[in-house]
Amino acid sequence: MNSSNLPTVSVVVIAYNDAGLVGEAVSSALAQGPVVAEVIAVNDASSDGTARVLDELAAVHPRLKVVHRTENSGGCGTPRNDGIAAASGRYVLFLDSDDILPPGAADALVRTAEEHSAPVTVGAAVRRELPQQHDIPWMPGLHTPGEVIERPADRPELVRDTLCVNKLYARSFLEEHGLRFPDGRFIYEDFVFTARVLAAAPRIAVTGELVYVWHVRRAAAQVSISLDRKDVGNWRARIEAHRTAAGILAEASPELGSACRVKFLEYDLRMYLRELGRDPEYQAAWWTLTRAYVGTFPEADIESAAAHARWIVSVLRATATPPADVERLSRLAAEPPRLLPPYATGPTGAPVWSEELPVELADLRGLPIAELPVTVDAEPAGRGAVRIRLHDLYGRLAEAGPVTAQLSFLPRAGGPPVLAQPVELHPDRSGGWIAVLPFRLADLAVTGRRQGLRRMQAWNVGVGVQCADGSSVFTSLRPRGRLLRRQALPSSRYGVLLAQPYRTGSGALALRLAPGAEGALYLVRNRLHRARAGRGAR
Repeated sequence: MNSSNLPTVSVVVIAYNDAGLVGEAVSSALAQGPVVAEVIAVNDASSDGTARVLDELAAVHPRLKVVHRTENSGGCGTPRNDGIAAASGRYVLFLDSDDILPPGAADALVRTAEEHSAPVTVGAAVRRELPQQHDIPWMPGLHTPGEVIERPADRPELVRDTLCVNKLYARSFLEEHGLRFPDGRFIYEDFVFTARVLAAAPRIAVTGELVYVWHVRRAAAQVSISLDRKDVGNWRARIEAHRTAAGILAEASPELGSACRVKFLEYDLRMYLRELGRDPEYQAAWWTLTRAYVGTFPEADIESAAAHARWIVSVLRATATPPADVERLSRLAAEPPRLLPPYATGPTGAPVWSEELPVELADLRGLPIAELPVTVDAEPAGRGAVRIRLHDLYGRLAEAGPVTAQLSFLPRAGGPPVLAQPVELHPDRSGGWIAVLPFRLADLAVTGRRQGLRRMQAWNVGVGVQCADGSSVFTSLRPRGRLLRRQALPSSRYGVLLAQPYRTGSGALALRLAPGAEGALYLVRNRLHRARAGRGAR
């Protein structure tokens, strides 16, 4: 079967005040070829030039149909519902105006749907950080290419994929079950729609092909809803969407409902907690909302969550207001998690959160070494080296016997890590271990160029610890002292290497390297662009 006689697809593109980007989205849908019978662009009463852009495209492309809403809906659900109502294709595919469909996406989805007679087909998606072009896979490992899931209840972990845009839907399936998005101003409408889809118990087929590119523009004057987390209203909306989705799933399948609540604890809660910031008013409102919602969860669901999530819930339950060391809780929510010192014990010797809040950290002593939320501090140790301090964690690391530490530099744009030489660890008087590790940034920049990284290179910095008992643990570094100072390093290869260590949102060490004059100029321009965008956003 070739693409010319595949069943037809209706691609629904929604747009609001996106004149500068909607043309690229629509063009990516039209470029899918004859498998796409029509592209339905729904203009949600835009006040910029979006309507003109779409009408001009429609005048050239007969497959493009434009629906102009006369009143803005306030959300994404209503225009998507309008698109479903206008669709005539056998299948429906959704696309947002600031994203794109990669070449062959519709073909891959339809072929898989037809092969397995599946009313829902899912493919791979990436979050593409712009302008760096850094692709981050969405939910890697959740779906197995070629897999066919007869009933969603057989795979409760599917509730973790809340996107609607990386899936193809048989229109007859949507109509038979009356599946629509929440109307009006309902943020995180995907949560509810995907819950309704899973509750309808479709067969789901999986293709390994990339079918969706989600553009992430963090420096934009108006960021997307999923990135606009400066107001507690965003968290309130996410909780309400999750509450609705969990109720829908629980009614259809207790297993799906439970998995949805566990996902909230392990993913949503941790994502927002690690970005909690230092605004006391926001922290207090966030804490009250979260504590009240988690208080509705069955105990069995909390016990099913990962240890780090359970500890966070225990602290939430123990105090009606954020604790004084709430930033420490944010670091425990990071990826990888880090439990910062000091480490307190209760009357029985059991690990507890702190002396002020003696909440037991249940099961910490039984966690594998690789899952321990260890903390490693890093500070300068002269040119080309850093001194690290590995903190023990209630004696667990001492039992394993740390032997060596090895720095790892992972390109933020993707690709293999660059590993430094392992160095022997030595006990220090604080009860932890120390070592001086090579931190040769000029050599790292050369390796980055060999790997195809041009102009500005961005690296995450981590450390792997090997223990005498054969176990190991990997974590990020907590920068201390003058390690975050920007440096201009002489380089025989590039003349100058501009190095900018910085602290990520989760408090971990990362690097920007700009080799040569071209790289340094790019880094300066990039900083100015972010600064201007930040002023515009305020």
